[in-house]
Amino acid sequence: MSAETTLAGGTTPATDPAADPASDPARRRAPRRRTPAEGRGFSALHHVVLSLWALLVILPLLWTVYTSLKTSREILTDPFGLPEHLQWSNYARAWQEARIGDYFLNTLIVVGAGLVVVMLLGAMCAYVLARFRFPGNRIIYYGMVAGLTFPIFLAVVPLFFVLNNMGLIGGRIGLVGVIMAYVAFALPFTVFFLHSFFTSLPDEIGEAASIDGAGDFRTFFQVMLPMAKPGLASVAIFNFLGMWNQYLLPLVLNTERSNYVLAQGLVNLQAQQGYQVDWGGMFASVVITVIPVLIVYVVFQRQLQGGVGPSTSK
Repeated sequence: MSAETTLAGGTTPATDPAADPASDPARRRAPRRRTPAEGRGFSALHHVVLSLWALLVILPLLWTVYTSLKTSREILTDPFGLPEHLQWSNYARAWQEARIGDYFLNTLIVVGAGLVVVMLLGAMCAYVLARFRFPGNRIIYYGMVAGLTFPIFLAVVPLFFVLNNMGLIGGRIGLVGVIMAYVAFALPFTVFFLHSFFTSLPDEIGEAASIDGAGDFRTFFQVMLPMAKPGLASVAIFNFLGMWNQYLLPLVLNTERSNYVLAQGLVNLQAQQGYQVDWGGMFASVVITVIPVLIVYVVFQRQLQGGVGPSTSK
């Protein structure tokens, strides 16, 4: 009998899987490859979108920089024009008369101390949760993760009363309260981020260090911590940016004017513009605030790009 019979005979035409791609499940699942023309079009679209995004970020920054070198009259009469003469005195006036220098020092103290403490505590906590198994391990970890979902503005009022009862509001010691608040709110993110790095490290290295006589602290500080350096650099940059730009916590917890950080100082300076028209000094203050962030990003750009890709599964 022929392979092909009529439908009345109760048989169906024989089909060749190689001749019918739709009948091959593997071929149906395989994604369609882009043609060279489609690939070039997709790449061009990427470049256009990224170029527009870069312009949206760079142009306002450039405008702020050259506006900081103009007089207040030039800023008000021709806000987008170039300065006739570079007014470097705006920076000196902002640093001294507007007290940006004092605010800058306070910010360095708060952010520097907070960053060191949160990185040390966060790395130790993440290492223990990732490498040791004990009752309550996952509860502590998920409790840390849950801390990421807690809004800051819900905690500032009770936090103010707690720190005030401890004597950490007002006076020079008031910066200690701000540092503690920075550490508390940055710790969950630090633990969550570093947990995946310590989980991805091979167990054989820790076992080899233990065989060589290294204790837990020596293994952590001399073996595991250096291996997690990309992750430490990345999370340190994120924490630095968050602490440097923080405004709500200092606004509520840092009530002493002499303790103001840069975010508070800029808002205070802007509020005074209705009485003292010094727009050049204000823009110079903004540039002074932005410069450290740009320096940190440029210096640690490679660590930031290469430190976010380890596997999160052990």
